[in-house]
Amino acid sequence: MSPESARDRHNSAARAAAYVECGAYAAEIAELLAYDAAPFELSALEQPVVLPLADEAFVATWQGYAEEARGDGAYATLQRHIPRLRFPIEAGISDSSAYRAATLRGASTAGMPEATGLVLREPGGVSLAIHPTPAGRIPVIVVSARADFVALVQALSGKNEPIAVPASMGATLISGFNNWERVAAYRREWERAHPDAEETVWREEFARLVPQRARYQDRFIVLQQGYYSAVMPADIGLDGQQWLECSLIIRREHECTHYFTLRLFGAMHDRLLDELLADYAGIAAANGRFRADWFLRFLGVEDYPAYREGGRLQNYRGKPPLSDGAFRVLQQLAQRAAFTVEDFAARHADECTTPSGHARMLLTLAVHSIGVLATSQAQQLLDEAWSRISLSWTASESVCS
Repeated sequence: MSPESARDRHNSAARAAAYVECGAYAAEIAELLAYDAAPFELSALEQPVVLPLADEAFVATWQGYAEEARGDGAYATLQRHIPRLRFPIEAGISDSSAYRAATLRGASTAGMPEATGLVLREPGGVSLAIHPTPAGRIPVIVVSARADFVALVQALSGKNEPIAVPASMGATLISGFNNWERVAAYRREWERAHPDAEETVWREEFARLVPQRARYQDRFIVLQQGYYSAVMPADIGLDGQQWLECSLIIRREHECTHYFTLRLFGAMHDRLLDELLADYAGIAAANGRFRADWFLRFLGVEDYPAYREGGRLQNYRGKPPLSDGAFRVLQQLAQRAAFTVEDFAARHADECTTPSGHARMLLTLAVHSIGVLATSQAQQLLDEAWSRISLSWTASESVCS
């Protein structure tokens, strides 16, 4: 047996033991082993890890949008460039021929009676910036009104259908978003190089373009200004303005962490490990250090074994969702893992004050499942991972938070 597979086997046994300690029965152990199976694999990265990563191709286009927004306003600019923002939220609209033509084929919305526009309550409360991260820069849209955030999520993630948006959700990373303006720009460049080409030749070129998603798909973040995870200021020990400012930082760095794992590991998931990583980054950026009590309150398990309905943990039960019994075990695992991370981060506090130290911490945590972080051996395993990681930072350490 190879060392890697031996370690995997040991970690599975350790995770199973942690689940039993937290009250899991046999069937629940099987559920949790599947749910908590695959942390991010550091071995999948080239060594050493060199950060920050270069910007993805879409950033240059969005930099242009941000410059336009300074003069025309962010929402007017976004509506001009994103067809979905020219349609209302309406049940069944995604099946209409006009909507499909505009969003799936890049057709102009001029003259389309269905394109009445996505009307926001506070369009002046929308801002657009290009934010630096260890994974490269990414566009960030901030919205002041809750109703406007919901509308944008429904438009950008839900194809303008009135999908449910949980009250505890105040941020989202949009990925794989087809930008037809980038396709049109590619076509103009191609036609300049092939002035005599017929339409059929362009169609052949377009077919070759389709698999090259980086040439036309964008990623960007949408954030709401408001209390993080619907937690009130008094519950977090801050006044309203302080908590609003902290909440925006937490949301931004949380989503930037999902972008970090997506670029480095090619994946992001709706599971507890990803949320722990992302909230670690957000809380540390906003507060100066990670606080397990904040994280557990965000999840709804601040008074464990009681669970507060509406807490974010219920959003991460997996697919298929964990049974009620396994979900109760997950709540205790969250407690143990959170305090493990708090203790480990405190021991490395001085080293994590720079972007490179922060990225090293994220990588160290990312390669361990929640079950492993809940074991008594977690600190030793984290120390070993910390020492194995080879990371260099090529830019100024002040580039990103």
